[in-house]
Amino acid sequence: MEQTKNNGAAENFTANRNYKSTVFAMLFGDRERLLRLYNAISGKNYQDPEALEINTLENAIYMGMKNDLSFLIDDRLSLYEHQSTVNPNMPLRFFFYISDLYSGMTVEENLYSSKALSIPAPCFVIFYNGAEPQPDRKVLRLSDLYTVKPKEAQLELTAVLLNINRNHNRELMEACRDLKDYAEYVDRVRKYARELPLAEAVERTITECIREGILKEFLEKNRAEVKKMSIYEYDQEKHIRMERQDAWEEGIKEGELRGRNAQLIEQIRKKLDRGKNISRIAEELEETEDRVRELIREYGLEKPL
Repeated sequence: MEQTKNNGAAENFTANRNYKSTVFAMLFGDRERLLRLYNAISGKNYQDPEALEINTLENAIYMGMKNDLSFLIDDRLSLYEHQSTVNPNMPLRFFFYISDLYSGMTVEENLYSSKALSIPAPCFVIFYNGAEPQPDRKVLRLSDLYTVKPKEAQLELTAVLLNINRNHNRELMEACRDLKDYAEYVDRVRKYARELPLAEAVERTITECIREGILKEFLEKNRAEVKKMSIYEYDQEKHIRMERQDAWEEGIKEGELRGRNAQLIEQIRKKLDRGKNISRIAEELEETEDRVRELIREYGLEKPL
């Protein structure tokens, strides 16, 4: 796990807990950049940013940040989400999101009419740049979450995860300079945060990127806000990783405890089969008699009369 010196960032983090955006969403919330990203993903070559209609839901908030970008172009509805941690539940989250979007689009329509409605075809993309290794491309399906695995799911939603960390999906990065620059920016923040207080790491990254022409115009125009967002995002990412690490370690401890109990129970059972009494078993296993009696009762090891 990365060790980060957070001195000096606390006041920024506290002051901005209600930030409702991410650097990714802010960067690609601009129509021109979003259109370039869409062209790179879809292989299209649209030139008019006004042809793109952004319809991101304002209340789609996760962990205090608005992650999603939703937009219409050419009768296609694209939902883009940036993630810095692996989340296998994204198809379900997309399902809730698209339901709200379709509900809003058809609110004036008669769903009971004999005439079929026309709705835009959806496309779900997750832009992943977390620290946990992931392939360049991975498909997540709603049916992966089903308790019962049907041969053919009657309700399916497919989302594509694209790894946008530095040195991943190079063809895509070359097709969209904004995305490549964003990956470079995030990589530098993480690298410098291993050695510097987070606020200093972000400030150094912004200064370097402007000097080297990486997101230059965007960072010059939004420097203060990007710095606040980056500090908040990095702390949130670290917080989630630590929570998952704690849960993993707790699971290991519980597993080890169950393993020790299973071994102890098996030893007690064998000794009971040999006709040994509780006092003798406790002495041989270096356990208290009360503990042996408790395990015998809990796991039904008593000999039937």
